[in-house]
Amino acid sequence: MLRFVLALTVASALGISTWAWNKADDIPVENLPAAVRSVLDKYVQILKESPSVDEAAAAFAQIAGGSLVNDNGSVSNNTKQFGLKKDFNNLKHYAWPIRITRVNKTVSRGEGYGSKKITGDRYTIWIAKDDPAKGLPAPVTIIAPTGGEPKVVNVGSF
Repeated sequence: MLRFVLALTVASALGISTWAWNKADDIPVENLPAAVRSVLDKYVQILKESPSVDEAAAAFAQIAGGSLVNDNGSVSNNTKQFGLKKDFNNLKHYAWPIRITRVNKTVSRGEGYGSKKITGDRYTIWIAKDDPAKGLPAPVTIIAPTGGEPKVVNVGSF
């Protein structure tokens, strides 16, 4: 424990980021690449238009990546039962059309394993609720690999 406190103190003193979403890595919302915005819009559209979580999972598999999908390309059971289901049920509390409040851009060394591992620019995009009294915006994370299609790699925050 003492080592952790010491490491945290040194990191803080040197100005090393110890938090996942450092605002220094934020970019203007209008600088979000069109391909990433398109994947975000598809994700929200899937959640909004699918009659069930199972149908949402089948459609979502096309834009999901990293640890959210199995080796065969289907959405993992954990993703479907927890993160996707939470977003599916809670999308009703978010502004429509979606309103992006913040974009954080970092570089991912890898999300997922084996053939489904994805690396590249990581965009964490915050979506506003329809009424600010309902709570803070929630993030969706999309990785845009060099020379490939962007994929959603983190869900379940809605």
